Amino acid sequence: MADRSHIYLSVPHLGGAEESFVADVFRSGWLSSVGPHLDAFEVEVAERLGEGIHGLATSSGTAALHLLLRHLGVGPGDRVAVSTLTFAGSVFPIQYLGASPVFIDSEHASWNMDPQLVRQYLRDAAASNTLPKVLVLVHLYGQHADIDPIAAACREHGVILVEDAAESLGARYHDRETATTADYSILSFNGNKIITCTAGGMVIARDRSALDRMRKWANQAREPAVEYLHLELGYNYRLSNVLAAIGRAQLRLLDERVASRRAIAARYAQAFGDIPGVSLQPEAPWGMHTRWLSVIQWDPDLIRVRPIDIVHALRAQDIETRPVWRPMHTQPVFSDAPTVGGQVANHLYSSAICLPSSSSLSTTDQERVIEGIRGALANVLAKVT
Repeated sequence: MADRSHIYLSVPHLGGAEESFVADVFRSGWLSSVGPHLDAFEVEVAERLGEGIHGLATSSGTAALHLLLRHLGVGPGDRVAVSTLTFAGSVFPIQYLGASPVFIDSEHASWNMDPQLVRQYLRDAAASNTLPKVLVLVHLYGQHADIDPIAAACREHGVILVEDAAESLGARYHDRETATTADYSILSFNGNKIITCTAGGMVIARDRSALDRMRKWANQAREPAVEYLHLELGYNYRLSNVLAAIGRAQLRLLDERVASRRAIAARYAQAFGDIPGVSLQPEAPWGMHTRWLSVIQWDPDLIRVRPIDIVHALRAQDIETRPVWRPMHTQPVFSDAPTVGGQVANHLYSSAICLPSSSSLSTTDQERVIEGIRGALANVLAKVT
């Protein structure tokens, strides 16, 4: 059999300008965590998101969330509510600060946090004097959550709302850009995201003074003195000028990359549309899904197969797929954390997988993926019938 290239889930897609931006960094000598490209990247991301927005570039999205939660006063004994269907990076910073996560289940329209569960949870927590200090709302796989009713519930009970928009840059909620629908948000520019710095993240806020405070912490909390003077705890959380230059070049291609991923998702939807019980993650009526990752699900009553079996079948064909995020309430590291609901996230984890979604994915390679998925599902259906 002829050699075939490995198809990855989501890879960086360079546009050509990255090399010239990085070459400018090397010519300038600004190779550290300060420099003109870093400053410009923060400004350009903020301008993309809209008037009154400011950004603080960081070494990762997890670092951005850690800084933000510390700024919001999260500490030992506090509770922080967070989506259960997410990556662990949405949760670890809560525990870095000595606080405790409370996991909230998804709804079916977008697979994001369920506003009805949030309202009921906050009412019950208020009655028992166990309200969380912060609620971290994750926008899953490029789709914005239904944030307005969640924001209203948070305001009613004095809970601070944070958007985890690490997966959703370029998405919209009604007529608003993601990462602008709450007072505080975070982004990720990891190597698998729609646009990348190879690694990195950003805190997004309207309060410039809050960002200045976090910027100091991210720079090892160094005081403005000739000697290295430190009065409080700091971190090495700044993005480098080199990586920011890559991000600047990538940002110019964001809309193009979103369009490419949406087209890939549309082809998957058409390709699997004739298989009973199989569908793409729905696009909620309140916004535009970037399709950072295309995710298919199946009716487990019709198709009795575990996601991991499909993953292994595709791996044998040099195609990378993966189950959806394992719900945080099922992770051993968080075994003591309370959970509100959980059935929807459990169902999705047991009956859905993420498909190759790179914006550079060729139609030929996508056909390989489609053939592999159809073949794997056909084998299962044949055994059932």
